[in-house]
Amino acid sequence: MTQQATVLYDAPGPRARTRNMITTVIFLAIVVAVIAYVVIALNDNGQLTAEKWEPFTQAGTWTTWILPGVLGTLKAAVLSIVFALILGAVLGVGRLSDHAWVRKLSGVLVEVFRAIPVLILIYFAYYFFAAYAVVPSSQLAFAAVVFGLTFYNGSVIAEILRAGIASLPNGQSEAAKSIGMRKSQMMRMILLPQAVTAMLPALVSQMVIALKDSALGYAIGYIEVVKSGQKAASYFGNYLPSLIVVALIMIALNFALTALARRLERRLREGKRSSGKTTAEVPAAALD
Repeated sequence: MTQQATVLYDAPGPRARTRNMITTVIFLAIVVAVIAYVVIALNDNGQLTAEKWEPFTQAGTWTTWILPGVLGTLKAAVLSIVFALILGAVLGVGRLSDHAWVRKLSGVLVEVFRAIPVLILIYFAYYFFAAYAVVPSSQLAFAAVVFGLTFYNGSVIAEILRAGIASLPNGQSEAAKSIGMRKSQMMRMILLPQAVTAMLPALVSQMVIALKDSALGYAIGYIEVVKSGQKAASYFGNYLPSLIVVALIMIALNFALTALARRLERRLREGKRSSGKTTAEVPAAALD
């Protein structure tokens, strides 16, 4: 593949290409050496022996610790993502409202909850719910995790939607107004669908963050996959294998969420292309 000059940089010459290749080889050699050193050190300390991995070949380890933790992570993440999408849509549309008090209130809520760390929101919800008996004690940690994730990610999603709607051409709004659409109809039928399709990668990134931040529930005793991995590690004394297994589970969950979002995005874009056909593209039988 030939390298061509652009407005940002000139195409490297023979010396520059040689120098870049040598630098790349040296960097890769350093990375391989560091990885080999870490593996050898862990093996010398007995962290990579088969005995450390043996508990994960037993069904009891998964049914007692790992799978309940995965279920806790999925419950908190899915519920908070759904609530965050609803809250983000409400606040994002509210920031574009024609009423000044709605815009200001939505803006204050977005800025406040976006500025507070998720862990502080979780702590606040935990002690608030406990002091006023808002939820049963058995669901206290779960409700606090969902509250923190919902309000933080909802405020971020609100800004994503607001930016997506604001980035649309003005002709979209003007065309909707010209045919007599109300602001709510224009937002629901014209602007929001386009904004969601355009900002779907950013929304997916925020969903992945919500999934990962569910691990913060360990601070208040919520049983999720990281907490369950730590419990298994303390029982079997294999902290490194447990952390590796937990990391692989989180990677698999994030990949699954990303793949689902990409499939949804592809279907949305295909639906838009199919709905944009002209009359000439429609078969005559369908017109009849």
